[in-house]
Amino acid sequence: MFLAISLALVAALYGYSGWRLLGPARLPLPWTLAAWALVAVLAALPHTHLIYLRSAAVPAWLRHGTAWLAFLSLGLAVITFTVVLVRDVAWLGWLGADLALRLTRPAAADGKGAATLLASPERRQFLLNASGAGALALSTLLCGYGLVRARQRPGVARVTVPIRDLPPAFEGFRIAQISDLHVGSTIRRAFVETVVDVVHGLDADIVAFTGDLADGTVAELAEHVEPLRHLRSRSGCYFATGNHEYYSELEPWLAKARDLGFDTLLNEHRVLERNGQHLVIGAITDASGGGFRPDHAPDPVGAMAGAPPGPRVMLAHQPVSAPSVARAGAHLVLSGHTHGGQFVPWKYVVPLQQPWLQGLHRVDDSCWVYVNGGTGYWGPPLRLGAPSEVTCIELTRA
Repeated sequence: MFLAISLALVAALYGYSGWRLLGPARLPLPWTLAAWALVAVLAALPHTHLIYLRSAAVPAWLRHGTAWLAFLSLGLAVITFTVVLVRDVAWLGWLGADLALRLTRPAAADGKGAATLLASPERRQFLLNASGAGALALSTLLCGYGLVRARQRPGVARVTVPIRDLPPAFEGFRIAQISDLHVGSTIRRAFVETVVDVVHGLDADIVAFTGDLADGTVAELAEHVEPLRHLRSRSGCYFATGNHEYYSELEPWLAKARDLGFDTLLNEHRVLERNGQHLVIGAITDASGGGFRPDHAPDPVGAMAGAPPGPRVMLAHQPVSAPSVARAGAHLVLSGHTHGGQFVPWKYVVPLQQPWLQGLHRVDDSCWVYVNGGTGYWGPPLRLGAPSEVTCIELTRA
């Protein structure tokens, strides 16, 4: 079902843009056929790569080359679809205004034609082609800009969170949060090294990784996640599962996370102690975990069972989990998953599925949620209006 829906969506993206750009262009037949053949190949490439070309048996140059081409073309298709759709809505509005003008100002008695905004079929054709060329040019520019933004060094989002009754020993406690790194076909070792370098500049008390480490097998990607072994903090590195851990190899990736030095928390918590005072760090499994393994259903109450009184910081990959974690007694929930929308139009689609898109929000009177905008990206290597980030969260007494 997922495959059928995704195929239909991709066909609609490429098909609509091709129809609205190539149709009015009236190119010679050979050029039209060649253009539609190119559209068909690019539309088939993302699923071809995901289903057939990700195997280790495929030469690395072909596997990685098709990944870049497939995901860039998909990103361009999404942006082009959005721009062309906006153009078409404006075009329909213009046609409506033109029709209204014709109806309200008919032809004069002296034989002059009715007032019109579009003047003639030739002018309409010219404007349609010109706007189509402009839409394609704008989409290409946006795609290029989004690629540059996605591949840049992640910025640091600094947030201060007031916690009621925070013990004095934990005043100024600093958390470096990484989320949604998505090491895979287009995010490799060099990018991960940059992320580690950013984290080291934060002088953190703990590192919290809120899920979606990689897309692929441990055998393929082990060398590319290896820089995470060098993450350092005063009180440990903690890892919570995201939905993509369940899409790949769950147990091998959990074992790899432990090997890299992360304390993987599966509906568990740890207690940090300073001067006899306590701070609880815990995590629940991803909201989708129970659908893959019944023993991985998120359990906020179980995750905090036996924890001493005091502030509780919980990792929960999806923001939709935050209200249940808050009801179980958390004071701060760290989430990710949304990528901040990553690029248009997803910025406006994600809020239909998640209660918060990015940033610090109140869950209730006693609990906050911070939604990391994503340290890497997934799918198209693009970011527009949603910069990648490593978060520096500092706790202070409310």
